[in-house]
Amino acid sequence: MTFSVIPVPGSGAEDVVVATSGPDEGAVFTGTEDGAIFRVSHDGRKVDRVADTGGRPLGIELDVDGRLLVCDARRGLLRVDTASGAVEAVTDSVNGTKMVFCNNAAVASDGTVWFSDSSTKYGIDQWKDDFVQNTRTGRLMKLSTDGTIEVVLDGLAFANGVALSAAEDFVCVAETGARTVVRRWLTGNRAGMRDLLCQGLPGYPDNIARGTDGLIWITIASPIDPLVERLQTGPMPLRKLVTKIPERLQPKPKQTVRVQAYDETGVLVHDIDVRPADHGAAYHMVTGVREHDGRVWMGSLHEPAVAVLDR
Repeated sequence: MTFSVIPVPGSGAEDVVVATSGPDEGAVFTGTEDGAIFRVSHDGRKVDRVADTGGRPLGIELDVDGRLLVCDARRGLLRVDTASGAVEAVTDSVNGTKMVFCNNAAVASDGTVWFSDSSTKYGIDQWKDDFVQNTRTGRLMKLSTDGTIEVVLDGLAFANGVALSAAEDFVCVAETGARTVVRRWLTGNRAGMRDLLCQGLPGYPDNIARGTDGLIWITIASPIDPLVERLQTGPMPLRKLVTKIPERLQPKPKQTVRVQAYDETGVLVHDIDVRPADHGAAYHMVTGVREHDGRVWMGSLHEPAVAVLDR
């Protein structure tokens, strides 16, 4: 097993997606906190800036027309043409109200987009406020091919990564604050029902994605923090007070590089906990993951790099 870190010219390469066809086949795309979208060659030797969203790109997916579907925390849903660099605004609102924290998405084979809005109260610059206060205002939405938007799930504890099953009979969304992955059934006898794909995760999940192996891969951005766990159930005045103290005194995510993979029945198949120092590298807070043909690509909310694990 080898773990490699590939620098990109921007901090916070939060998510990753691998192109599966066309001239970019095998290349990895990521977005950084300055709004840039970068293409990383499959061997990591070449990094090109291909677009600028003018916001803060988070989740990145492949759209059915070959463009990227980008969840921009400041601008909402966007489509990006990696050949021309053109950026098209899809939507920044749901039912007439502007989104606060568009985060991640999954694209169905017919072009339907399932996407998350982490909070209706706090944006990306105040993500810790929502996390500690446990506002449970996160949502999962459906953007149909006719342009209509429907709120499918609400009341989520910091809605984050989104993934579809291989048969597209369910969609799931990570609840970072609750350490669960919620599943909503789309077809069959359970259509419309909600349950959990997994719960009691060993840390706080961020982005999730279905790999080419058919498994649902889940990032564990940080291990469980006992202080945060206590704060989330404490009196709201205390929770709000904690988020107002200086940044250097606030609870900080513990450094880790960990991803898990579950099958579609919720059985844990892989639990990969990497010590980057063992590979002569430094990396932490994995927030994006994409398994592709046996390689596991990772992104980070803070690192100016993507990483890849060759198993």
